[in-house]
Amino acid sequence: MDEFLAEHRGKIIVLLLLIAIIGGILGFRYYKDTQENPQFCATCHLMQDSFQSWERSVHRDIICQRCHKMSMLEQNRLLITYVLTGYTSPQKEKHGRVAPWNSCKECHMQAVEQGSVSMRKSHGHARHVFMEGIECLECHDTDLHNFGPNEKACKRCHEDKLVHGLGMEGLACLNCHSYGEDTTETVSDSKCMECHKDIPRKGYPMAQMHCFQCHKPHAKLKFTNDDCLGNCHGNEARVGQHGEHLKRNLGCLDCHKAHTWAVGKKEARGLCNRCHRMKDPNTFIY
Repeated sequence: MDEFLAEHRGKIIVLLLLIAIIGGILGFRYYKDTQENPQFCATCHLMQDSFQSWERSVHRDIICQRCHKMSMLEQNRLLITYVLTGYTSPQKEKHGRVAPWNSCKECHMQAVEQGSVSMRKSHGHARHVFMEGIECLECHDTDLHNFGPNEKACKRCHEDKLVHGLGMEGLACLNCHSYGEDTTETVSDSKCMECHKDIPRKGYPMAQMHCFQCHKPHAKLKFTNDDCLGNCHGNEARVGQHGEHLKRNLGCLDCHKAHTWAVGKKEARGLCNRCHRMKDPNTFIY
């Protein structure tokens, strides 16, 4: 044996070097495959649905391994378990259910990537993520590669914020509350106008007021005469003929119509002469 080793020593060294080089190349290719090839993830028979949902998602241009990260030890443990048993429980694998949520902020924190919203430029995210310390998975859906906002999650913290009346009961929170980068307001008038297109926004008194200054969707959506007098117009009851009309059980909204408000000569016709002889509306305030 010693003679054989001595005689073929050079060949043995070359053979060992070739084995080491080939092993290194194969090991590197395996490592690169596991780190950069999404198809590697699909080799597990449990991952077909996940792989197909990823191909249809908005993150399809981002490789799986960017979010589903594993250490070298975790990768080899998973490989050995799968080779020996042919089965691994996805419920126990952190790279599938924990690691992705920890990766969200790598893209969505500073800059907009792949069409995403930067949390530092989104008012809603700034409020919830930075001020409240709420994690992504608390508010976003956890379905396969569908990370849209989970409307039901809002009610976990905002239990008292129910929507009342006038066909708004079924609306989701984000129908009215803005999270985007185009406004710093949680509720913007532009959101209201997306549905209430017939409401004039200029040319009448109070046109520049915010909708929510009068309408309270989480309390009392439709305001009353008491709201007008109690919140802003308390002094009007003592101006001109307002007091006389209030004594006769007439309210603000009987004469002042919502979103036009002013009573000029045009509005007075058919309104004032229902109760008395027609007069110039300008004489009303004297």
